[in-house]
Amino acid sequence: MAINVALYNRRGGRWAMTERGREALVRDDSTLAIGPSALRWDGTALRITLNEISFPKPARVRGEVVIHPEVRTTVPQVLDGAGRHVWWPFAPRSRVELRMDNPDIRWNGHGYFDFNCGSEPLQDAFSRWDWSRAPLADGGAALLYEVTPRQGADRLLSLRVDRDGALSAFSPPPKAPLGATGWRVARGTRCDVGAPPTVLRTLEDTPFYARSLLSTRLAGEETRAVHESIDLDRLRAGWVWPLLPFRMPRRGG
Repeated sequence: MAINVALYNRRGGRWAMTERGREALVRDDSTLAIGPSALRWDGTALRITLNEISFPKPARVRGEVVIHPEVRTTVPQVLDGAGRHVWWPFAPRSRVELRMDNPDIRWNGHGYFDFNCGSEPLQDAFSRWDWSRAPLADGGAALLYEVTPRQGADRLLSLRVDRDGALSAFSPPPKAPLGATGWRVARGTRCDVGAPPTVLRTLEDTPFYARSLLSTRLAGEETRAVHESIDLDRLRAGWVWPLLPFRMPRRGG
């Protein structure tokens, strides 16, 4: 178990993801705590208290993130034919407050909150996926989730959420390649015809996972999207596992 913190700025930011044992877990109806960090739902906002050590360069990562959902959805989305994996874009549009003591950062802006859950490891069900979320001018968001399962046909979710939280499918735009990362992780998205997307910044580049910031056009609107690609065949590969402790150290509590 771990709470992953990734802070990005012009100086490089900080990364923390310390894996902890079961004894570090505390949870109830409104709180999930893993070691010294915790997520708490107060009825209107998700408050995330962080107290971690970055890696591989050790430095304190301490502060609070408050997510105020502006748009909520009520329908989780099934990702696989067997119904073992679910994705819920709970708050695809939110107001976010970041107050970090270490490093000293203050930020306010828009963001999102979603989660995946499943009854088996992701790499057992899928070989890869591409996902993205982009805000729209009407107060909603466009969501794209394209998965390649190990059994059965590819599945594509192309969803538009309005400011009241209603989800509706829209006709998926054509595929658009983004180019591989330094670790040669393939990236792809979908965008309107005649408007090829641009990778503004590669935020994470690892042997099996990439997170990027895109300039793109969806549903006729110019927008910026957060995009993720994951290669679960790579994650399964024997040479990847020895690399994980360099980004994800382990400790008991």
